[in-house]
Amino acid sequence: MFGAASKGFFNLLARSRILNTLASRYGMRRPNSFARRFIAGETISEAIEAARRVEARGLTHTLDLLGESVTTLEQADAAARAYLKVVDAIVQSGIGRNLSLKLTQLGLDVDKASAIDNLRKILERAEPAAFFVRVDMESSHYTDVTLEVFETLWQQGHRQIGIVLQSALHRSDQDLRRINALGARVRLVKGAYNEPKSVAYQKKADVDAAYARMMRTLLTEGVYPAIATHDPKMIELTRTYANEHGVAPDRFEFQMLYGVRRDLQARLVRDGYRLRVYIPFGREWFPYFMRRLGERPANIGFVLRGILGETG
Repeated sequence: MFGAASKGFFNLLARSRILNTLASRYGMRRPNSFARRFIAGETISEAIEAARRVEARGLTHTLDLLGESVTTLEQADAAARAYLKVVDAIVQSGIGRNLSLKLTQLGLDVDKASAIDNLRKILERAEPAAFFVRVDMESSHYTDVTLEVFETLWQQGHRQIGIVLQSALHRSDQDLRRINALGARVRLVKGAYNEPKSVAYQKKADVDAAYARMMRTLLTEGVYPAIATHDPKMIELTRTYANEHGVAPDRFEFQMLYGVRRDLQARLVRDGYRLRVYIPFGREWFPYFMRRLGERPANIGFVLRGILGETG
């Protein structure tokens, strides 16, 4: 019942400018507002406090200043400047130094060269301060150009960067071989976008099979891969494969989203595994939030309970 159609519906909502404006105005008015389960807040100070709470639980984190699909070079430049301020704030705070970002936020839809320049500016500020920067993967429309931009920066000597691959896409096995040949780090996800059958698997079993296949390749051939999943079956499969093939727990990490399966996060850390939490923040949180709802029906119930609680 809750499959590609529902995911497509929430992706459609994510692109609504009207809903985005309303959400930014009302969605986080209260500390216990419904969106704060998955979003750290709208400011870098709120994100830093969330990161400190994560670190206190024995976990690491990556911070993501939300925003995507900007339509002007001025917006792209503003996003790059905002990330530079985030870098400086993180350094001053003393928390772990790990960032995630999207290329459409840096102007990819407007001008590819400008997006590369903006990413380079961020890396030139972040790398001397020992940051690791992950380039997020967006919908399949951007896969080719995202990999091209990533490889451009890699060939220019930027080595503290990583990329994301989605097991839902038919092409990802080939892309994985391409990235492993570079020696770059990969975050493996299933994929949150509603994709056509011409480019993506439509059945969960096929997505899961591809995820398991790519996970095995990453553990044996990859460079410190990030296995990003909340699926207990995939996590157990990863643990079993690593144990059977002598892959030590310090050679990879699990990653999970802020506010999702905190019980499972704690259990993995207790068992000696590394766990990184993806912490999103910023005023442009609505599209991200809608995609999270589209991934799991349980998320919808949580939000509805939150909305009813706020209006009661």
